[in-house]
Amino acid sequence: MNIKHILVTTAALSTLALALPTLAADPATVNGKPIKQVWVDYILKDAEARGQKPNDNMKNAVINELVGSELAYQEAQKLGIDKQADFIANEELARRKLLVNAFLADFMKKNPVSEAEKKEAYEQYKKELGDKEYNARHILVKTEAEANDVLAQLKKGTDFAKLAKEKSLDPGSKEKGGDLGWFSPAGMVKPFSDAVIALKKGELTTAPVQTQFGWHVIKMVDTRATQVPPYDKVKEGLERTLQQRKLEKMMLGLKDKAKIEVAGASTGAKK
Repeated sequence: MNIKHILVTTAALSTLALALPTLAADPATVNGKPIKQVWVDYILKDAEARGQKPNDNMKNAVINELVGSELAYQEAQKLGIDKQADFIANEELARRKLLVNAFLADFMKKNPVSEAEKKEAYEQYKKELGDKEYNARHILVKTEAEANDVLAQLKKGTDFAKLAKEKSLDPGSKEKGGDLGWFSPAGMVKPFSDAVIALKKGELTTAPVQTQFGWHVIKMVDTRATQVPPYDKVKEGLERTLQQRKLEKMMLGLKDKAKIEVAGASTGAKK
């Protein structure tokens, strides 16, 4: 059984089999130091939240591992590891991270994404997809001169797929003969999508198209009506996106109200 989120996960410690006395307040002590019931309760609660079903065997395993971790914890204190600068810094950062995560979780609990917000986002998603999808091939090269050479070879009858495998710099489509599959223009950078939309079935771009990735020679394969995934298939992803937006908005609000000084410069709340 794999019990997560316990301080010590070392195999030697996790396999300790100890006969533990049952105490009224706490389930065990190690050299007089308690293994707190609240720790056991928290770990079991966390396991249950992750889909496991706590039982006596799990509880005993948790207690055994906490005993093992306490033995190592006490030994580390004897060696003064808890006084080392790197440990102190790491401990402070870990505590800050725990507190921040708890704060963000509390914020999302108090500001959940509503069903109405998800459905509104879904309608916007459908709008952005548009009513038409495109299937195209492309060959990506570094310079305009190379792209013009590729275009000239294609006009002479060179097979597009063969040339893409030989020359394209796009690792995602190169071995597929430049095939990009079906896509929405919204999913492509604007110069590329604008060029695709202007093409008719079977046509090549008359000139290379430049994007931040390089120079493209594009061939339109086909178009079809947009295949919009049903709401139930995308609502979880939409919810995560909306949650992230809420968090970003909240954090920007905190930043706007704060006085922040970095390397001699400062920024503060707007007056």
